[in-house]
Amino acid sequence: MNQPQSAVGNCLDVQSFINAQPLSRYQWRVVILCFLIVFLDGLDTAAMGFIAPALSQDWGIDRASLGPVMSAALIGMVFGALGSGPLADRFGRKVVLVGAVLLFGAFSLASAYSSNVDQLLVLRFLTGLGLGAGMPNATTLLSEYTPERHKSLLVTSMFCGFNLGMAGGGFISAKLIPAFGWHSLLLIGGILPLLLALVLVVWLPESARYLVVRNRGTDRVRKTLAPIAPAIVGEAGSFSVPEQKTVKARNVFAVIFSGTYSVGTLLLWLTYFMGLVIVYLLTSWLPTLMRDSGASMEQAAFIGALFQFGGVLSAVAVGWAMDRFNPHKVIGCFYLLAGVFAYAVGQSLGNITLLATLVLIAGMCVNGAQSAMPSLAARFYPTQGRATGVSWMLGIGRFGAILGAWMGATLLGLGWNFEQVLTALVIPAALATTAVVIKGMVSHADAT
Repeated sequence: MNQPQSAVGNCLDVQSFINAQPLSRYQWRVVILCFLIVFLDGLDTAAMGFIAPALSQDWGIDRASLGPVMSAALIGMVFGALGSGPLADRFGRKVVLVGAVLLFGAFSLASAYSSNVDQLLVLRFLTGLGLGAGMPNATTLLSEYTPERHKSLLVTSMFCGFNLGMAGGGFISAKLIPAFGWHSLLLIGGILPLLLALVLVVWLPESARYLVVRNRGTDRVRKTLAPIAPAIVGEAGSFSVPEQKTVKARNVFAVIFSGTYSVGTLLLWLTYFMGLVIVYLLTSWLPTLMRDSGASMEQAAFIGALFQFGGVLSAVAVGWAMDRFNPHKVIGCFYLLAGVFAYAVGQSLGNITLLATLVLIAGMCVNGAQSAMPSLAARFYPTQGRATGVSWMLGIGRFGAILGAWMGATLLGLGWNFEQVLTALVIPAALATTAVVIKGMVSHADAT
């Protein structure tokens, strides 16, 4: 293959180079490793929702007492996301990712040995620090290794690992918890990340675009890119990325809040926030709502898992559509349908087959839209602030997750029934739809 036209004066434009090449085994390795990070992130994030009924019974506490524990990891995820983005833009994507996986693996393992609510609350908060750092930086790293023509498809496909991990937690818990107790799910959520962290140290590369904008050395950039197309990379005397000429700010916050990006940043935050209100209210409380309505523990766990599994089914379709049509309108349609089907779920309690089907479709809509949001953010921001932009969207959005988990506990405490709780989700769905469509109208730049 010929050298990309952007390699002017023996200076190779990294993104143009990646765009011009077919996907290599090296890039597929990055896809798989990032998928595994996000999969285990999802498994651990959803764990409390699935173990809550058994934990409440084992410790003899009411469900309202678990509200703070449900929110503890989510609060940790806020700090993990907000702190990790600037760190990754300064010190690199890889070091932050390895540290994040080690962190949430170690504290999930420790959580399995908790003996009271206070211990579990602290350990889940510490677990959340690692969980919050993992997802945005996996998204950032993968987006910087993918060609533009496949970027949304690959990033959303990777991100569906989060939904698959959450769904896997439900399917696994339905089998393990009745046999081995609630500890078993947390043990799995701890051991697997620790093993993965060792693999990442050896096999996960650093972002070449990060190395260029941080001036980490031509030889290091060449070594990082060589596995994709060694002949072309070997001929390059230097490397560049497009935004080096247009983005001058070195402070990452000056980048994401510059005139070009400021409005889009706020609208991304609002959209993701509202989406997570829906996701985490249902993730945290759908099994409990089902149990209160007469379902068995196995049925409740299975239907809760279907909600997450729906996102796995739709993520690839959303990413494919985003690469071909207006991505803001695609995501907006999915949020709108999420509100419609959440309402329909609330009306279907008497028919378990219909309920399961509608939960699956609702999960396809809202989780498909949420899976697409990191890709939308990664495309929007330049390399100098990409990790910060993506991680702050996810971090601010986590306040929506906290609100969703808290709303579930509060509404149940007020005596709201299954139908009323599900109907209330129409409001955040409508707000998410509106915000992402407006962002598409006012944005003046897309990330390269």
